Amino acid sequence: MHVENPTKGSAQGYVLAGGGSTRFGRDKALVEIDGMAMLLRMRMLLSSVAQPVNVIAPPLRYTALGIASMSDRWEGQGPLAGIITVLLAGRENVKAAEWNLIVGCDMPFLTQEWLSYLVERSLVSGAEVVVPRSAQGLEPLCGCWRTSAADKLQSVFDSGVRKITEAMKNLEMEVVDEADWKRFDTAGRLFWNMNTAADFDEAKRILEAQRA
Repeated sequence: MHVENPTKGSAQGYVLAGGGSTRFGRDKALVEIDGMAMLLRMRMLLSSVAQPVNVIAPPLRYTALGIASMSDRWEGQGPLAGIITVLLAGRENVKAAEWNLIVGCDMPFLTQEWLSYLVERSLVSGAEVVVPRSAQGLEPLCGCWRTSAADKLQSVFDSGVRKITEAMKNLEMEVVDEADWKRFDTAGRLFWNMNTAADFDEAKRILEAQRA
């Protein structure tokens, strides 16, 4: 993986798009909001706060979008595998940034302001992962992960753990509570993700209403 002019005071961006979208019924990374595929939308958003931005997915899946994906080392094993893939890639590249902003491909209400705050907070943190917590619990698919956490996570993964929040118990965590992120999201939708086609329709309705 090639990184242009990385520095310790920066973060790389990654969009996880390797899932099967079984509950959604079709590839949710390809559904469009405002005429743009969600994957492209997420990649563009991350590029405003992190460089470079890569996609974790089967290598040829999104060539039609002009995206060359980075293969998950444990394809089909869930998002924890994707996170570990990212951290291992960073560890193998001596020029890589210390921090990795990792998000899912299906979060239509994330904002540049929030992600910029998350990255800035991570860059001065002594933790191994900086993650927000909502009413639903920790939101690991919108977090910043330190590259050096790779070995701890892989050890837990190799023991059979697949739940991200379970694996995170082995890391030094800095939790961003609602008191810190609420100013970026007065409607409470910041970490809302599209699991089903009905969720997608609702997201489009809300975004259209916001523009009206």
